[in-house]
Amino acid sequence: MPGAQEVVVDGRRLRLTNLDKVMYPSTGTTKGEVIDYLTRVAPVLLPHLDRRPVTRIRWPDGTGADSFFAKHLEAGAPAWVPRQPIEHSSGAKDYPLVDRLPTLVYLAQVASIELHVPQWRFDTAGARQFPDRLVLDLDPGPGVGLAECAEVARWARGILLDLGMDPVPVTSGSKGIHLYAPLDGSRSSDEISAFAKELARLLESDHPDLVVSQMSKSVRPGKVFLDWSQNNGSKTTISPYSLRGREQPTVAAPRTWDELDDPALRHLLFDEVLERVQMHGDLFAALAPSTVGPLAPYIAKRDAARTPEPVPDSPAGATDPDGARFVVQEHHASRLHYDLRLERDGVLVSWAVPRGIPETTEKNHLAVMTEPHPMSYLDFAGEIPAGEYGAGTMTVWDTGTYDLEKWRDDEVIFTLNGADGGPLGSVRLALIRTEGDGEKSQWLLHRMKTDAAPRRAAPVLAAAPPTPMLATASTPPLARLAAERWGSWVEFKWDGIRAIGIWDGERLRLRARSGTDITARYPEFTASDAGFGPVPCIVDGEIVAMDAAGRPSFSRLQHRMHLTRPAEIEREAARIGVSYLLFDVLEIDGVDASRTQLTDRREALERLAADTVAGIVVPPVADDLNDALATAATLGLEGVVVKDPRSTYRRGARSEQWLKVKLTRTQDVVIGGIRPGKGGRDGLIGSLLMGIPGPDGLRYVGRVGSGFSEATLSRLSALFEPLRSDENPFVGIGAVEASDALWVRPEVVGEVEYAEATPSGTLRHARWRGIRTDVRPEDVRPE
Repeated sequence: MPGAQEVVVDGRRLRLTNLDKVMYPSTGTTKGEVIDYLTRVAPVLLPHLDRRPVTRIRWPDGTGADSFFAKHLEAGAPAWVPRQPIEHSSGAKDYPLVDRLPTLVYLAQVASIELHVPQWRFDTAGARQFPDRLVLDLDPGPGVGLAECAEVARWARGILLDLGMDPVPVTSGSKGIHLYAPLDGSRSSDEISAFAKELARLLESDHPDLVVSQMSKSVRPGKVFLDWSQNNGSKTTISPYSLRGREQPTVAAPRTWDELDDPALRHLLFDEVLERVQMHGDLFAALAPSTVGPLAPYIAKRDAARTPEPVPDSPAGATDPDGARFVVQEHHASRLHYDLRLERDGVLVSWAVPRGIPETTEKNHLAVMTEPHPMSYLDFAGEIPAGEYGAGTMTVWDTGTYDLEKWRDDEVIFTLNGADGGPLGSVRLALIRTEGDGEKSQWLLHRMKTDAAPRRAAPVLAAAPPTPMLATASTPPLARLAAERWGSWVEFKWDGIRAIGIWDGERLRLRARSGTDITARYPEFTASDAGFGPVPCIVDGEIVAMDAAGRPSFSRLQHRMHLTRPAEIEREAARIGVSYLLFDVLEIDGVDASRTQLTDRREALERLAADTVAGIVVPPVADDLNDALATAATLGLEGVVVKDPRSTYRRGARSEQWLKVKLTRTQDVVIGGIRPGKGGRDGLIGSLLMGIPGPDGLRYVGRVGSGFSEATLSRLSALFEPLRSDENPFVGIGAVEASDALWVRPEVVGEVEYAEATPSGTLRHARWRGIRTDVRPEDVRPE
């Protein structure tokens, strides 16, 4: 896998580079193989990382070169990587929380080979809990090895068993052995650390010839150092199933006590660990909190003594993540519905479908995601007793295998291959998320027009098409569904400003979307006959300025759109030409055209604009979504709009029949404050505080401090000075952001482009694009 690849991992898009780079020189193990290991071991690794802050040791140039220890999450980490701050003397640092496979793959991409965690976890509110496990680090000094560590481990186990604690041994993959024992979470880290220290001293007292509990390295030769300090709340230990950055790709591997009796005991390589997991499952499962794992919600809702449903002992799921079985069950609960379950990562990902599998392509059925079910549910049928969760009769309607085309957080496309003689046959379906996330999220179940079986299931890391076709891979699924159902009427987004053109038969007047008269700003269209003919009309379009390469440039348009003085307008019109790109007609000769369908309006628009002046253009419409997106990417356009050819024109409202597909993330924002500049920007604007109106007020969504020229900063300073206010206009702004803010009345709308939005709505890495005089603050909505 040479070079760079765009991949989709459980719905998250990642750019992977240097996959053929050798990370372990002695074995030739590459970064691609490291990622493959993490992908396959994830079902047993992730439960032990859940809600624990992860520190990393990174080897950017492989384990034969230098490494460094990383606490704080990298600035360029994707916004979807969960994180939690921990206070340090130098300030708070954001630690990554590894909740899912995409985060594991991201960490591997940045060469985080070793993953270390504390013995405590955060709760769901982000507060530190007491430790839920004890760890003893048995570290062999010079002259001793694993055999001696195993002997000390057995002695420690005897003491812990007497206390009701049965530890699990882990060969660390480096030198020694780690012993873990579960805790009930009622004691602090300091208390557990003190207990571990006393246990170490007791073993040292009983076995002074082999055990030492002192930190000094000078007393360790010929002995096993029993490091009790790993229970300190500020320390971390290599996670079970993590790779080690050693000469060979060894792993911190859970072991059995029988294995520790083997005189030839050694550390295990990553391929050996994968084979063991396949055969024996997670030997460390007893240390996984009962609330961790994909099946935890399922187990929490059921009592094995009261329901015939299968209730597994562990929430971790099955250890074979590569199956592709399905079941559709008919469930006579409080009301009849069907349950669709697809095997994925060792569980059955499940949706309740009240009306079952759609019989035609014309109607979509609602599907509501439920909790993942265990694999043993594939053939479950029986009576769930009254009073229990899901009470009622369950039967198997059809079952078989499925072929997967795509699996993302918001879209799953697959072909079900039912049982011979069953009611389903072979049917190609799409599940498209429309609202919510996770359990109880709402989806559409759509029957595709083609029921032929597609290609066999894609790998977990599915490479995306090369640029510029990468845009197609990120197309929102609803847009693809719309294109399929509507016949693909695709218009390009031109990255300009909307303008309503009012033609009276002789002259053209222009109004911005906000209602502002902008006629005088564009004399090339309005100072003389624009050429629409004798019939009055009202048209809708976009004013666009092109750069030297003939591509729309919003920054160039900024030099035209704010001018009001005739001399300035004349000067800039000669320097920066603009086009008026038309896409709709609202009225013809006093007759409302907005209620006619789009195809008819388009024909009328082309007739009206047949002889217009240069610069007033009706751009072409594409009939294939993928081709249009590829073209838009090549031309550097903002994106496309998929429209229903039968749609009417809805003034001032967003239409479900017009779906925007953006290639670049842009957002209109309302400016409510200024952070003063420092250093080179002392006395100027440092950054602007952004908000988006919501039901509770102006919701703070971050700040933008890049993309400004000196001229822009001066112009913005003059614009905001008369708007200064003593009142904070935001809801949800933090104390740090507000500490030195200069508030302004929220009357100015700007546009920014950004890398990603966090789950809370903050726009990360925002860059200023310009003022939107054509948009009113109250009209700003999340894109």
